[in-house]
Amino acid sequence: MVDKEGLPEEGKIWYNGVFVDWKEAKVHVLAHGLHYGSGVFEGIRCYATDKGSFIFRLNEHVDRMYRSAELYKLEIPYPKAEFKTAIKETVRINGLDACYIRPIAFYGYHHLGVNPEGCPVDCAIAAWRWGTYLGEEALENGIRCTFSSWRRIDPTTLPVTAKATGHYLNSLLAVLDAKERGFDEAILLDTNGHVAEGPGENIFAVKNATLYTPAAESSILPGITRDSVIELAQDIGYEVIEQPITKEELLTADEAFFTGTAAEVSPIREIDNATIGEGKRGEVTGVIQKKFFDVVNAKEAGYMGWLEPVRV
Repeated sequence: MVDKEGLPEEGKIWYNGVFVDWKEAKVHVLAHGLHYGSGVFEGIRCYATDKGSFIFRLNEHVDRMYRSAELYKLEIPYPKAEFKTAIKETVRINGLDACYIRPIAFYGYHHLGVNPEGCPVDCAIAAWRWGTYLGEEALENGIRCTFSSWRRIDPTTLPVTAKATGHYLNSLLAVLDAKERGFDEAILLDTNGHVAEGPGENIFAVKNATLYTPAAESSILPGITRDSVIELAQDIGYEVIEQPITKEELLTADEAFFTGTAAEVSPIREIDNATIGEGKRGEVTGVIQKKFFDVVNAKEAGYMGWLEPVRV
């Protein structure tokens, strides 16, 4: 994982419309976004395939970033088309065939009142090589999770459908809590006690070959990988039900797995030392995982519309 290995500190970062050296992409210590978490971002993957390099669902990621910005009245000073071009150019200029891409927009340096009016909106795009978020072994054998003592932020407190920087303090606390107790990842409940999501992933349960995933009312961030998996599962022939899920329903599921840009499709084998199913990647999870990786690796002609070529 990058947070252990460290970022590459080389190459170029697109910063406010121009490419700068990695170490020169600097922000003032009094930037509004640093003090108040007033920014929005995306996590996007580019995959190397036999047909070239493709960015997975670029349009949907950029659309969500601009929607997130609107919820915080943050006006990104570039048209979407220009921003998408900048993302692809960031991959190209760094000579990457497969990578993780992090675009971000935030209120910059001007004043430090809570009201951001008058602060510029700064934008940056970085890209670097990043393997499997939860580890290669996790994709096959699954991970150990715990229900966090921290609850997922409530939609009456913050707009949970925004992928905003400040929201991730909630995730940070859940991750630290899980790691300190010896688990790989956390699972957050919503304020009603229903299963919400992981710190950076959506969650699915499988029971009798039917997929269940928390609905929007459970304070989830509507993930793009989640949306992809729902469509792929339905196309395969599985029923997918979006509804509130209790802790007990998750613990007694036949299978469970996380989805996300970083996590991709990662099985869950244990929750709070309780074995899920057979304690390994389940059959349905395996089928969906294979389908997902076939899609992102350009092996499924019917889903090529989800793949944006880096080079034309």
